[in-house]
Amino acid sequence: MRIIGNIEHAALKISVFKADNRISVKFENALYEQTFKLGDDERFNNLEAVQKLVDETMIADVLAGFQQMHATRMAVLGRAFPVNETEVFEEII
Repeated sequence: MRIIGNIEHAALKISVFKADNRISVKFENALYEQTFKLGDDERFNNLEAVQKLVDETMIADVLAGFQQMHATRMAVLGRAFPVNETEVFEEII
């Protein structure tokens, strides 16, 4: 698999990969990543074609997915490591 290019975005790192004739697009932020495998489709055989696919609507959906991933992560951590609400911290002056 090799990187054939990147798509500029202010909040995300967007990389386009090619393995054999298959294209994948990976979206990353600080904690999470999502990868869309586009398969062996001649419509997406180069970086310019993938750039047309990655529009503002797709990016908004990816960002919403990251929010859902974060909510899931926080819920899992809360179940695995519950906070003891009766714990008292010493007073710092």
